[in-house]
Amino acid sequence: MDFTHHYDSPLGGITLASDGDALIGLWFDGQKYFADTLNKAAEEKPLPVFEKADQWLNIYFSGKAPDFTPKLSMRTTAFRKKVWEIMLTIPFGQTMTYGQIAETVARQMNLPQISAQAVGGAVGHNSISLIIPCHRVVGTNGSLTGYAGGIDKKIRLLQMEGADTSKFFIPISHAPRTVSSSH
Repeated sequence: MDFTHHYDSPLGGITLASDGDALIGLWFDGQKYFADTLNKAAEEKPLPVFEKADQWLNIYFSGKAPDFTPKLSMRTTAFRKKVWEIMLTIPFGQTMTYGQIAETVARQMNLPQISAQAVGGAVGHNSISLIIPCHRVVGTNGSLTGYAGGIDKKIRLLQMEGADTSKFFIPISHAPRTVSSSH
């Protein structure tokens, strides 16, 4: 059985999910692919892993990098798991490109290359947002695309982490605009 918990963040409601032992999901309410790894028969229940996740989120939303990670269980394919594990290595306030992740996965799998688009699909289906920081993944050219929680949240999360967002842009009708920094 799966269990759920709700967290009120400064950016909106967050639903967390657990298998009773580890975190299996963390989604902004209403985001794309919301609850895609959650069994239909889930019940709301307080659990130690939710307490840990709440502590992590409280630290994170205070603008600091948490120094621990709640126990995670990635319900996904082997390929996506590799991508998600790489995202876990992206430091607070920094970014990595889809291409850099593709190169790392290709090296790990002993392949000549992996497409950045395949990586983009894996990043977009990340079911444990924030803790597995898919918001820190950007296009090679600085484009802010592909965040299931919405580009506005991606920008706010990067700014909250102190990332220099002035080098990024939002692609709108082929007329890019830059993102102003809040520093």
